[in-house]
Amino acid sequence: MCGIIGYIGKNSPKEILLDGLKNLEYRGYDSAGIALRNENDVQVIKSVGKIRALEEKINDMELIKANMGIAHTRWATHGKVTLENAHPQQAGYITVVHNGIIENANELRENLIKNGYSFYSNTDTEVVAVLLNKYYEEDKDILKAISQTLSVLKGSYALGILVKDIDKIYAVRKNSPLIVGIGSDEYFIASDIAAIINYTNKYLLLDEDEICELSFMGVKVFHNGIIVNKEVLTTDLIYEDTSKGKYQHFMLKEIMEEPDVCSKTLDKYLDNDLLIDLSKYEEIHIVACGSAMYAGMVGKSLLEEFASIKVDVECASEYRYKKVFYNKKTLVILISQSGETADTIAAMRKAKENGIDTLGIVNVKTSTIAREALYKLFIEAGPEIAVATTKAYLLQVLVLALLTIKAYNKDVSSLMEEARKLPRLLKEVLEKEDLYKEIARTICSSEDIFFIGRGIDFSISMEGSLKLKEVAYIHSEAYQAGELKHGTISLIEEGMPVFSIITDEDIKDKTLSNVIEVKSRGAKIILITNDDKIEKQDFTVVVPKVNKLFQAILVVPVLQLIAYYTALYRNCEIDKPKNLAKSVTVE
Repeated sequence: MCGIIGYIGKNSPKEILLDGLKNLEYRGYDSAGIALRNENDVQVIKSVGKIRALEEKINDMELIKANMGIAHTRWATHGKVTLENAHPQQAGYITVVHNGIIENANELRENLIKNGYSFYSNTDTEVVAVLLNKYYEEDKDILKAISQTLSVLKGSYALGILVKDIDKIYAVRKNSPLIVGIGSDEYFIASDIAAIINYTNKYLLLDEDEICELSFMGVKVFHNGIIVNKEVLTTDLIYEDTSKGKYQHFMLKEIMEEPDVCSKTLDKYLDNDLLIDLSKYEEIHIVACGSAMYAGMVGKSLLEEFASIKVDVECASEYRYKKVFYNKKTLVILISQSGETADTIAAMRKAKENGIDTLGIVNVKTSTIAREALYKLFIEAGPEIAVATTKAYLLQVLVLALLTIKAYNKDVSSLMEEARKLPRLLKEVLEKEDLYKEIARTICSSEDIFFIGRGIDFSISMEGSLKLKEVAYIHSEAYQAGELKHGTISLIEEGMPVFSIITDEDIKDKTLSNVIEVKSRGAKIILITNDDKIEKQDFTVVVPKVNKLFQAILVVPVLQLIAYYTALYRNCEIDKPKNLAKSVTVE
């Protein structure tokens, strides 16, 4: 959600800032802006809409000669999508960009207005700018002004700050990601390493309550006014990882990378003793949001059936506020691609406050969950740029399957061998693109679609339904197959697409009876199964049959590709769906 980049150094910042914003587009945004500073002035240029609109605006203007600047892509929270509400926001000496939400912004705004201050936008960010300027004007001590401002803010933030009469950039963060890039006589701030990977692979991680000062001479980090030493880290990310290459969209590229990232993750965990043994816990809470939660639902089915451990799957935004009953043998598993999902972080901290063990399954090794969870397991997805997750979801399910094997009290050598075949089988699944395109062409004009399944197949259906909503903007619902007749079957109409997932042999016949029920009411059936002898439907996709531990890994890519091609035929903006953001760092 939102994106920040800042630059100070030997080069002109314009192209660097614009390049960084383009690399942050996947985070979701509806407006963008930059601020350039020299010794005499701060110039702010903002635009509603895509970054190309901002770029065109900048290219038509005369810019000040500058060697530092900050830039931002905004995803609207406080205030509508307008030029006035776009970032950067200014007040007096201060220019600021902000990710996150200031929860007490209205209260602070009212107090400031009572004391004679004026506001020009509806944003919580302008409140931050006004406060910073107020404190700075009192004694011209910017570090003190930042500390005073932070002491009254409630909520989450990552801030990039320019001061009109100081040749420096300042940065702070709380519950929102922000890193500091270290180049050759040039320095950066960014909400994601992808924003600056064209310029440096070295960076610092800022902890909460630290203030970073970037100058032409280098970087200083302060905690309570005292300089602290920070480790300089190096990323192995390269530009090619963040480019589409030969593919039309990142989503398609990332689906097609699934065999490779599956192989990397298997090599990591099958050949090394890195997995923790879940069998020592009496119950597990899997807490996540969106696709990560649906991966957790698959994990619940596997852990309960094979490892006989009681598992609850909870939506993080509900879990963090509900009364939770723990015992000393409870484990809380947090699943998040970014490791920065605000609700999931809050759930993790709630568990830790209660003395409960936590395990993070994340993709980003430098993320908050990776740093704060007691145990952490990293999927090897590499950068995932498309907003709708594909390869990361697949690897989350894979890691949960491997954890289940670890906790399984039987000889697992045959399961390990079967796991090693998954990359090859995934390639077979992905090669049936013509069939997926045909299905997509058939359903792309539909406005209502159902998914049905039982047990683990229902969990798979939830993810398939979500993908159609996310990228194709089709109203889609997933139901337990046996629940349709309890009211929802009344919505079935002639020609309505109904996806049926059938991979569980034990309840296959039950689901087939539900398929007959909806088909008799005119539904068009798209059947996805691992049984090549099953009765054919309007469309039937047969995937390789593997142990139930791994079956979801071969089914979900089918649903991902069908969603992708459906969105393509509907002319949707696939990589950056409307109203969505990649990393949801606010509630």
